[in-house]
Amino acid sequence: MAGKRPATYADIEAAPEHLVAEIIDGELMTHPRPSPRHGGTANALSAKLTSPFQWGAGGPGGWIFFVEPEVKFGNDLLVPDVAGWHRDRLPGYPERNFFEIKPDWVCEILSGSTERRDRTLKSRIYGGAGVPHMWLIDPRLQILEAFENDRGRWTKIGDWNSDDEVRAPPFDAISFSLADLWPLDPPLGMNEDPTPYYAGDR
Repeated sequence: MAGKRPATYADIEAAPEHLVAEIIDGELMTHPRPSPRHGGTANALSAKLTSPFQWGAGGPGGWIFFVEPEVKFGNDLLVPDVAGWHRDRLPGYPERNFFEIKPDWVCEILSGSTERRDRTLKSRIYGGAGVPHMWLIDPRLQILEAFENDRGRWTKIGDWNSDDEVRAPPFDAISFSLADLWPLDPPLGMNEDPTPYYAGDR
């Protein structure tokens, strides 16, 4: 809206605690806290990656991960569901509640209230900021899509479903079963109705 002041971090701090708040193109945008299926997926993914890539147990190490960090990209402030940095690029915790060093990988877990924003506005900002890798995971359809940044534009490099072992850059030093990300749901067949998995989605 013409004449409307851009949102600031003070607006983030003033947002209700039960909402996730972001600043996108100068506008404060909020959405509900994740559903159990969404939150469980983020937790399981973080566990899959932390052991080999952060602790070096069965993998190369050299990374550090955060779930729902606040990350500042110029005037935008985004909250990826999971983000990772090469350890040598992150000297320590930020002085404020948000990171200003861009991640080397982000993952958005899609849900009803966030999918359009994740696929369009946030993906554009991540790409323009030069984030090298992005994953999009839909726990309702049980799929993972992996992308690489090509001069600010995303190129899809692969997708996987619950029948698959995932080996996706930048974490292709290991593989893991995608079905492990939703342990309370049976694998969804290709011709199976996913509607039950949308229950409680937000």
